[in-house]
Amino acid sequence: MIPAQRRELLLRELRGTNVLSVKDLCDILGVSHMTVRRDIITLEEEGRVRSVPGGVELATQVRSEPSYRDKSRVALDEKRAMARTAAALVEEGQTLYLDAGTTLGQLVPCLWDVSGLTVITNDLTTAASMTDHPDVNLFLVGGQIDRENRSAIGDIAAQTISEFNIDIAFMSTSSWDLNRGSTTPSRGKVAVKRAAMAAASMSLLVAGADKYGTFGTFKVAALESFSRVITDDRLPEASVRAIRERGVDLGVVETQGKNYEEDPGIQDPGERPVPTRTV
Repeated sequence: MIPAQRRELLLRELRGTNVLSVKDLCDILGVSHMTVRRDIITLEEEGRVRSVPGGVELATQVRSEPSYRDKSRVALDEKRAMARTAAALVEEGQTLYLDAGTTLGQLVPCLWDVSGLTVITNDLTTAASMTDHPDVNLFLVGGQIDRENRSAIGDIAAQTISEFNIDIAFMSTSSWDLNRGSTTPSRGKVAVKRAAMAAASMSLLVAGADKYGTFGTFKVAALESFSRVITDDRLPEASVRAIRERGVDLGVVETQGKNYEEDPGIQDPGERPVPTRTV
């Protein structure tokens, strides 16, 4: 059996159970542990499977997103670390777009001391968090409200965004992988995200490693369409290597062993004290 046939058999077995251990695959395929590992790495690079402790699972389709409240409670260290890295690219006086989501919501306190910013967002929570900042020219994009995700979506929101000249668009995603790029289960989000990317000189995808290897019904953009992709260090090395070999500028943020919740420079959005102007 040639490697391509063996990998297709591996995928067929996974479709029946969704998750299999490496040992089970060795028995099913009649090959060594090392061969199975190589097959898993190849399929993971193609975005067709995801490694799990001791085994592998099929890349899963995201059919709906968790609520904003649920998302705000998970992976806080990783989100704050990625926000710090993303914020380091911002310069005074720039015009920024902050896409909806709890990861980019962590950018708010990181931007608090950058002067002269214009911030455009479709995220209701992000907008509320920045309302008390006296030195930010703040625009909240209107449109149909996605209540679960506390954001504006649809054509009206997209049309509003297209009126701006944006320096950096910070983009979020609910799912991403090498072959499908950034995807979403919500059709109403596609036009908004594409409009922000089209209006921006630089588009950065800030995406947690826990979302890699999943995909939604609707494609937003290929990974190569982003100026840079920022993720955390939970992304498997094989996936990091494959993404970079595709020509994607991928930044991996170290989070292991660091407690970002104790860093006074990173706080939950909305918890930052009201700044004062310097006269």
